[in-house]
Amino acid sequence: MTTTSRPASPSRIRLIAPLAPPPDLSGRRAVVTGGTSGLGLVTTRTLASWGAAVIVGARDVERAAQVRQRLLHDLGLSDDRVTVAHLDLLDLDSVDRFGRVAAAASVDLLVLNAASSSVAFRTSREGVESQFATNHLGHFALTGQLLDQLEAGQDPRVVTVSSALYTRGALDLDRLGDAVGYSPGRGYIRAKLANTMFAVELERRLRRAKSGIRSFAAHPGMARTPLHGTYPSATTRAVTALLARAIGREPEPADVGILAAAAAATVTPDLFWGPVGSKTRPDVEGVPFAPAATDESAAIALWNASMALTRRRYLED
Repeated sequence: MTTTSRPASPSRIRLIAPLAPPPDLSGRRAVVTGGTSGLGLVTTRTLASWGAAVIVGARDVERAAQVRQRLLHDLGLSDDRVTVAHLDLLDLDSVDRFGRVAAAASVDLLVLNAASSSVAFRTSREGVESQFATNHLGHFALTGQLLDQLEAGQDPRVVTVSSALYTRGALDLDRLGDAVGYSPGRGYIRAKLANTMFAVELERRLRRAKSGIRSFAAHPGMARTPLHGTYPSATTRAVTALLARAIGREPEPADVGILAAAAAATVTPDLFWGPVGSKTRPDVEGVPFAPAATDESAAIALWNASMALTRRRYLED
């Protein structure tokens, strides 16, 4: 009788100062969604300070233009180092328009950072609950649009920003437009489960296609960001604000796992990366994905549903 052994499950890894010295991203081109506030702003600023040219997708382009000017001034950068373009991930036409801007040249790094968090129920034009549509479907469509540009990049990576809360999510693909029983918090967690499953499944499909692109998932832990102010419930906003003050990190240290996934040589796609330890100078820890993120049949179902809902097809089985 012949038996086939499975590869050993990856182990938890803690990295101390994985970004010291800072990587040199000169000549590299990065795309960051939601890159002018919170974690996204830290990501944009840091990548630009490391030498990358950064294309930022933002819903409020007027505000984003002001942020861009401050970044260029503070970092002493030329105008071409940070570019802002309109991006509303809930609107697939907007995703296409932004994708065409980003696709003007090769892309070395795509950071899927933008997120809608714990908002009241509404749907996209496709009839999909807005958090799932924004956080997952918009990013799914954009990634497919930029695959060719990523293939032409240097050490090309896709970094999907998720949440450690994804383990509490339920996917329920047959109820993506259903308001019955909808909870803003559960909707957010479902979207973050989809983000994590997408990152893992994208990596599987890229490896099968013998692509040079790598797909990472990362999270900020509890971070003090503007997302916490969007909860419809005043009680939830107050409780979350208290938690963030007590145990949360400011966006810059909280972003360390995302930045490591984007640029560190020592991280690998088979672990979920985030901050650990000190609130102000955290290390980076990679932990194995929970079964919810590695269920291949569920991931295939999500991928097929995402292609159908976005009408974008790529890396098909």
